[in-house]
Amino acid sequence: MKRILLASLLLTASASAFATAPGGPGCGWGNMLFEGQRGLPSHLVASITNGTSGNATFGMTSGTNGCSTDGALQYNGKPMLVLGSILTELSEDMAMGEGEALTTYAVVLGIKPEDRAHFASVTQAHFDEIFSSADVTAEQVHTATLAVLKADAHLAQYVEQA
Repeated sequence: MKRILLASLLLTASASAFATAPGGPGCGWGNMLFEGQRGLPSHLVASITNGTSGNATFGMTSGTNGCSTDGALQYNGKPMLVLGSILTELSEDMAMGEGEALTTYAVVLGIKPEDRAHFASVTQAHFDEIFSSADVTAEQVHTATLAVLKADAHLAQYVEQA
């Protein structure tokens, strides 16, 4: 179980490395060359241009090339990698109201240490809503968990972060 916790934390830390728009949304020559274009090919070529020439890195350190380091980085994905790998353990821990997988999920959701006991009791109380069927998916569990958190006055603050 300790390996699962460590692996999950490493995945979470790795996921945060894929932050949205390092240096800003218009940072680098690739963004300048493909300004206004949409779609995967444009984004891919702009990203490759920025990455291979090093101009975005230079722009962030010098404040040029449309780059800025003033804004906070963010990750807009869902913690599905972590959740999918511990779903069975999470269901068992959530049913009991304690355990390493439940703690790992709380960490991924950004629940502060002082709120984790409350998180455990609330998710245990709403276990049937969160794990609504035997073949529930990680995405369904995550969506249901966020709904339960949103309905709790104390835990609702974490829904915006998740």
